[in-house]
Amino acid sequence: MVFKQFYLGCLAHASYLIGAKSEAAIVDPRRDVDEYIAEADKQGLAIRYVIETHLHADFVSGHRELAERTGATIVIGREANAEFPHLAVSDGDRLQLGDITLDILATPGHTPESICILVGGQKVLTGDTLFIGDVGRPDLAAGAGYTPEQMAAMLYDSLHEKLLKLDDAVEVYPAHGAGSLCGKNISKETSSTIGQQRRFNYALQPMPKEEFVRMMTADLGQAPRYFSYDALTNRRGARALGEIPRPARLTAEEVSEWDGVVLDVRSPDAYCAAHVPGSMTIGLGGQYASWAGSLIPPDTKLAIVADSEKQIDEAVMRLARVGLENARGALLFEEWPFPTSTTQQITVHELDAMRDRVQLIDVRRIGEYRDAHAEGAKHVTLDELETNADRFDPRVPTAVICATGYRSTIGASILERHGFRQLYNVAGGTTAWRAAGLPTE
Repeated sequence: MVFKQFYLGCLAHASYLIGAKSEAAIVDPRRDVDEYIAEADKQGLAIRYVIETHLHADFVSGHRELAERTGATIVIGREANAEFPHLAVSDGDRLQLGDITLDILATPGHTPESICILVGGQKVLTGDTLFIGDVGRPDLAAGAGYTPEQMAAMLYDSLHEKLLKLDDAVEVYPAHGAGSLCGKNISKETSSTIGQQRRFNYALQPMPKEEFVRMMTADLGQAPRYFSYDALTNRRGARALGEIPRPARLTAEEVSEWDGVVLDVRSPDAYCAAHVPGSMTIGLGGQYASWAGSLIPPDTKLAIVADSEKQIDEAVMRLARVGLENARGALLFEEWPFPTSTTQQITVHELDAMRDRVQLIDVRRIGEYRDAHAEGAKHVTLDELETNADRFDPRVPTAVICATGYRSTIGASILERHGFRQLYNVAGGTTAWRAAGLPTE
């Protein structure tokens, strides 16, 4: 058997190739599908199946393009009501791939149509049902008429009646790792075993269903705005990536008069040193696609500001991974001739010395903030900062902090767009603050 995991850090997303004899299946493909085709060719395999463990909400899948280019059959759970040609599967169905069997386990809970795939009795691909150290969030099925409590109850049954009945030695391969917005506390590990998860995963510890439901539905936070859009796109099947037009080159004058969002994709350091006034930054070096999807509505006209043509192309492709196809124009920052804005970066010791003179905003997730935060820091998650900026006084010097400095740079750019002028980005973030032994709460 050939088995390969493709891990994409910017989406914290894992997809898979399974091969046997001369046939292959691709599971949960991302939108840019060339790598799967190249790997199958390298291994001498013909892609027979493209399998979706569910209708993904956090990225746009490449299932339709991959099937059209290879002649493969798309396989998805019957409850998905998919609108593209597909093979609908139910619990207990079996696919034959070369000389191995793929057994379908219906595991509703994250979504109604969620399935897991037991590969030759040795490995289980768990999609967003079971992560390493966590399980899928149960609040994404409102459009299907289910409450989070109903979905969490289904998830409990799926875990205990399906996955936890597998042998402890069965290897676990989920669709996401740390940083994904589909779980609360996903591990950095990208694989495990049923036995290890039975022992160490907090959500799999012995507890009544009612307690599990309460735990899974507490502190979920609002689902990112692009989740419902991406799930709908995946139900229909996205157009091929190559059909998305490349953004036109813009003049500086056109960017200065842009009636959408000017998106700076350079590094946080480059942005802070000098940027187009009023631009929003999401650096390509972090979880760019996820944050772009969370912070920018799909119909927003985007003008990309970058350091190179390569950055422009990468930015557009990674935007498309979360369904943002509205990058209309682009400008190299070196071509900006007008005055620039800066965001001052300060160390945690400099912040400590000026704490009584600034308002400090922590933009991490609620669990991160509750675990430990700089003394006196006020909290609003990054994805809610846009609608909560009026909680803070733009006339007061403002410092923004996250875990390391990436999200806080984004947050500072949002506040600048709301009229905050004396802004500080805390370099090293809460990680550096705690390492320095400074006061925490």
